[in-house]
Amino acid sequence: MSMIGEYARLTADEFTRALDDPEWAEERVDELVEAELDGRGDREARCLDTDKAWHALDFLLSRIGFPVDIVFGEGSIPGAEDWGYTPPRYLAPDRVRAAAEALRTTPVERLVEGVTPEDLARADVYPVIVWERGESLEYATAYYEALVPFFAAAARDGDGMLMWLD
Repeated sequence: MSMIGEYARLTADEFTRALDDPEWAEERVDELVEAELDGRGDREARCLDTDKAWHALDFLLSRIGFPVDIVFGEGSIPGAEDWGYTPPRYLAPDRVRAAAEALRTTPVERLVEGVTPEDLARADVYPVIVWERGESLEYATAYYEALVPFFAAAARDGDGMLMWLD
C-alpha cells in the first residue's frame, strides 16, 4: 500500500465547522472528492494530492527553512480519527495566505538546489526505492508546482486547508 499526501480546501465557514466536528469534516471532504471525480466540482480544484512525493516535499521544504508546514499542517483537529494513515491536520486561513506567499516567492530551483536523489535515499525519504534508483527530483517538483496555484486560490478565497496521509 502507498501513502498519498492529500489536501482539501474548505471555505472559512466550513473550516470553522470542521474544527468542531471532525465527522462532518470527513463527510464534507468525501463530498468534495466525489464532486471532482464526477466532474461536478468547482471551477478550481478543492482537493489535491501529492501522491507519494509528500515526504520528499517535506524534506526539501524543511532544508530551506520554509516558514509554513504545508505537508503536515500546523494544527490538529481534536477528536479526529485517522483518514487513512493519519488524522487530518490543518492550516488556518491566515497560515494558508502565508504559505501561498512563500510558495509564490520560492522558485522550484531553490527547492532542489544542491540536492540529489542520493541525498534523499541517504535521508530515508519515502519512497526510498525511487531515490535509490536515482530517479529525477522532477517527481517531487511537479507536485510542488501543483501546490503553488492550489494554495494561491485557497488564499485568494480565504480558505482553510486540511491535509492528511491516505
